[in-house]
Amino acid sequence: MEEIKLTASEQERYDTVRSCIDGEITNKDASIRLGLKIRWLQMLKRSVEKNGKKGVVHKSKGQAPPNVTSDTVTLKVVSFFEQKKHQDFGPTFAQEKLASAGIVMNPETLRLLMIKKDLWKSKPRHGPQIVREWRERKENFGELVQFDGSYHEWLEDGHERCLLATIDDATGKIVHAIFEDNEGVHSVFRFWWTYIEAYGRPVAIYLDKFSTYKINCKSAVDNKELMTQFQRAMKELDIRVICANSPEAKGRVERLFGTLQDRMVKEMRLADIKTTDDANRFIHEEYLPDHNRRFSVPAKKVTDMHRPISDDLRARLPAIFSVQSRRMVHNDYTIQFKNSWFQLESTQKTAVYKRDEVTIEERLDDTIHIRLKDVYLKYRELPERPKKIRVPIAALTARKPNWRPPTDHPWKKKFL
Repeated sequence: MEEIKLTASEQERYDTVRSCIDGEITNKDASIRLGLKIRWLQMLKRSVEKNGKKGVVHKSKGQAPPNVTSDTVTLKVVSFFEQKKHQDFGPTFAQEKLASAGIVMNPETLRLLMIKKDLWKSKPRHGPQIVREWRERKENFGELVQFDGSYHEWLEDGHERCLLATIDDATGKIVHAIFEDNEGVHSVFRFWWTYIEAYGRPVAIYLDKFSTYKINCKSAVDNKELMTQFQRAMKELDIRVICANSPEAKGRVERLFGTLQDRMVKEMRLADIKTTDDANRFIHEEYLPDHNRRFSVPAKKVTDMHRPISDDLRARLPAIFSVQSRRMVHNDYTIQFKNSWFQLESTQKTAVYKRDEVTIEERLDDTIHIRLKDVYLKYRELPERPKKIRVPIAALTARKPNWRPPTDHPWKKKFL
């Protein structure tokens, strides 16, 4: 007869039931000792009388559970992770890719298997150091979008790129994302120009205090008019800009980049994406639709709070999304900007006086426009710094002046 090896608790149970059968203790005392009801004790007594020590052992002991992972599936999972492109996959992401290959597993089952096979190390959990108040989502799509840039080796080629992305606060939907070289003003302007033409103007933008978005000079705290190019553009578009005081305040977009750095990098690796252009095409055509389907949630209300852009505003977008600087008209009607000199033409659509302050727009197409109030001035770029001369004309107007400039004056010369 096969010897049954009992655990300590099973042995104690067997001895108690055996003593009860032999009449050494009563059913009531045995039930109290084992913490069982009398009717369950009586069932144990009958089982021990019939099967001996086996009577106190659960019948499923030593048997494989019906939902155990088979050796065949385990070998397939191990071979999946042996491939170099899959070695850093986490349990959830790996479960999705295994499911597409016909291997269906619960993510938690896969996680335990990965830990057992030393394919994954569980991360220690740390409680929050600061208790923060949870802010409810906005109710409407477009009411608030969180915006940020993330520098990362997105294509795993040793070169960092900046991913600019917006996530809607009400739905958790990635509204727009694009890869750029940096988070400078030109890159940000290109991003928001594309965004506004596609979706309209959101009510508010939630972002950090990076120098592109906010002037952080302590001495400029009380100067409310001192604003960045981005703040000036958003003001013209009637979009409210909210600067967060901590990363946790705009945690939705911060967590988004954590997800993208994990999932999207692997997706682009599997799709063999090598260039920035291919990455931008991939993220819009393939990744974002799938990501939003998985992780976005319905808004409380169905209203889209994005405001459409009028034809007049659309025509002004090149000027709005330009780097604007203020300069003064000199006595010879020239303007100095950086290392260049510009000569205003002798006839203009509006009156231009000496010492007038004009706005110089550096547009995204690398052209320069000079504006006085709402009128753009005609000008020529001089090849070098002009000689100082005082032009005896009170103002440039639509009529050609009577004064005749000398032969060497720029107005009489043709140049690029």
